[in-house]
Amino acid sequence: MNQNNYCVIMAGGMGTRFWPLSRINRPKQFIDILGTGKTLIQQTFERFAQICPIENIYIVTNEQYKDLVKTQLPTIDESQIVCEPMRRNTAPCIAYANYKIYKRNPNANIVVAPSDHVILKEEEFIRVVNVALAYTEQHSDMMTIGIHPTRPDTGYGYIQFDEEQKIENSIYRVRTFTEKPILEMAQQFLASGDFVWNAGIFVWKLPTIMEAFKQHLPEIDVLFNAEINNFDTPEETAAAKRIYEVCKNISIDYGVMEKAKNVCVISADLGWSDLGTWGSLFAISEKDANQNVTIGQNIMLYNTSNCIVNVADDKLIVVEGLEDCIVTENEDVLLICKKQEEQQIRQIVMDVQEQKGEKYI
Repeated sequence: MNQNNYCVIMAGGMGTRFWPLSRINRPKQFIDILGTGKTLIQQTFERFAQICPIENIYIVTNEQYKDLVKTQLPTIDESQIVCEPMRRNTAPCIAYANYKIYKRNPNANIVVAPSDHVILKEEEFIRVVNVALAYTEQHSDMMTIGIHPTRPDTGYGYIQFDEEQKIENSIYRVRTFTEKPILEMAQQFLASGDFVWNAGIFVWKLPTIMEAFKQHLPEIDVLFNAEINNFDTPEETAAAKRIYEVCKNISIDYGVMEKAKNVCVISADLGWSDLGTWGSLFAISEKDANQNVTIGQNIMLYNTSNCIVNVADDKLIVVEGLEDCIVTENEDVLLICKKQEEQQIRQIVMDVQEQKGEKYI
């Protein structure tokens, strides 16, 4: 295993669209959503432990989830848990990890990935990431992993690759990024054959991404650079707070990847899902004869079809006469929602917070 390979797992999100199963005190990355006996972050960690030495895997999370990370990933050292004092999107998250790794290995070769995605074809995933790491080890390019699209999904970002600029091993130069297009545009993308879904998984050499921050997000880079001597010292918590209080809230896609010229994409079929919504969980799950997905040991369905029902094993739930619905509960909340209206869940959470307080969030 290449000792120069590092991994950054981003695990600070709140998973609002999976409410009420995902709650502020235990968001979806720390839940066994798939009923496999392992949480999403545990599955992600085990996947990357086959690519990078365990001591080279960093978890970037919100400080309120530090104990959850320690409990669920007991083999990592506390120094590998990077705690953000507040949420500022993926660019600051990655910048923080960059500077932490820089103090240990300035020439690190890094893969960055979310903690809550599903990869059904793990062997292919490991192969593709290793191909990407081998490429970035030798080139000053930034790499993103693109997923073969199977439908004109408007919830994903799309990457257009340049068919005339194939480099090697399904690696192409990136032409454009498009974030969450309208349906008609997504249909055109699918038909063209030169677009892939943006999986939000990135590979790059540390000097390459740090130079990209200097060029495209200097206002973020200067904040972290000013505090570099405080990282991995007792002063780090205070330094991070100073940075994040004034740091720009922006994604790495908008801040760097869409601006940079040295971006490549490796196209892959990984059995991937970002597991962003109940609908995406429904899409990848095994279904019964009536196209229902059930997660829980005590579920009884009558005249019900195309539903996803997710409840705790110790609760009996009986559903009669529903179609195309989400039925889920957690602790003191029960949600019943039409699948096609699942985008309203984020607004529902905001309404519950405003009208009922933090108790149910």
